[in-house]
Amino acid sequence: MNEALEVWIDQDLCTGDGICVQYAPEVFELDIDGLAYVKSAEDELLQSPGAVTPVPLPLLQDIVDSAKDCPGDCIHVRRVSDSVEVYGPDAD
Repeated sequence: MNEALEVWIDQDLCTGDGICVQYAPEVFELDIDGLAYVKSAEDELLQSPGAVTPVPLPLLQDIVDSAKDCPGDCIHVRRVSDSVEVYGPDAD
């Protein structure tokens, strides 16, 4: 897949296990509230509800694995072009 992808976390479902941070600390971070958030390309924590960040191609597999292994099913990866979820709980 060579289409641009973005990832976001639904904090309402996040269990704070930190599995995503173990897989891709460049993209995910646990905040002081114990929940995971995505980070910008500039390493800034994005705390707005529904905040998205681009998926760096070299980290795609790590991000996909984090979505698959997330106990809260809260990690969503979607195509930028049409916002269709390709990995995560709402993917076909």
